[in-house]
Amino acid sequence: MSTFRDHFSSIASSYATYRPHYPAGLFDFLAEAAPARTLAWDCACGNGQATLDLAERFEHVIGTDPSAAQIAHAPAHPRIEWRVAPGERSGIASATCDLVTVAQALHWLDVDAFFREAKRVARPGGIVAVWGYGDVRLDTPDADALVRRFSRTIVGPYWPPQRRLIDDGYRSITLPFREIAVPDLEMSERWTLEQVVGYIRTWSATSRYREVMNVDPTVALRASLLEVWPNPEVPRRVWWPLYLRVGRSHD
Repeated sequence: MSTFRDHFSSIASSYATYRPHYPAGLFDFLAEAAPARTLAWDCACGNGQATLDLAERFEHVIGTDPSAAQIAHAPAHPRIEWRVAPGERSGIASATCDLVTVAQALHWLDVDAFFREAKRVARPGGIVAVWGYGDVRLDTPDADALVRRFSRTIVGPYWPPQRRLIDDGYRSITLPFREIAVPDLEMSERWTLEQVVGYIRTWSATSRYREVMNVDPTVALRASLLEVWPNPEVPRRVWWPLYLRVGRSHD
């Protein structure tokens, strides 16, 4: 069993503010694929970014995260039960979940142990879905190049090794379920320069760089972006490729 390494409690408030939203089509697809809409488990839910969308489509949702600080920033909702619990030991009753999800967090889990837990809690025919998103892209080429250099070169050495699973789009993960076809999806927002920089501050690599070097690397990044981003107060399109793997449990 892996030891939980908390990369996000110290920035839980910023994480809740600056993380992008998943497309509605993702949750519509999952709800339609599930055998029923009685119970969904959102594992490693953070502050509930995906959990809230699931609650619009399922009667009851359990959101678990090992970080008490993240759960503390999750909003109250009549259909959501928030729990502080590791993804490998959810405490959920066996064969009860119509849907199990992990959004942008599978790489932080003991993958094999999580899949064993997902098999245990999924009802026959239940759906297990894992997804993540890659590097942010900007519609201003010079700004896009600066952000990619920041990610790969400036804070690149400070990404945890688990990040490689995101970099390969989860393709190296063996899904121990009967895999089903998924739609092509992307995430898209319209953000100001300050929102982009705020988002980059929530990266685990940025946080680690700041701890080790005792300096916030996004200060220099923001100054560079100001030189190539016309009208920084005006929102511009930013987007992320979305990587989705979905399987169905034993029928």
